Amino acid sequence: MDNTIVRDVFLAFVRVHILHHAAKEPIFGLEMIEELGRHGYTLSPGTLYPIFHTLESAGYLSTETKVVNGKSRKYYRATAKGRKMLTELRGKISELVKEVLED
Repeated sequence: MDNTIVRDVFLAFVRVHILHHAAKEPIFGLEMIEELGRHGYTLSPGTLYPIFHTLESAGYLSTETKVVNGKSRKYYRATAKGRKMLTELRGKISELVKEVLED
């Protein structure tokens, strides 16, 4: 199996997971690395932060910097565009899961 394709699919899952959590509440990097780890994804900051930046550049996430324990922390939150995309993705995911898991 082509590892590039597998990686692309997993990174797509990660993007959906990020949007899901960012639509619920503001999220930050370490928190998402730990959350994704609970689902079997092993991501480094060098992989995660470019995903955050891409989603932000596309208008799906917004950022806010807060000082926590004397350090700046960047929080990401889904924008209206991000929540709309998540709604569309949920429909597509639901349809795909029904089709793939019926077999």
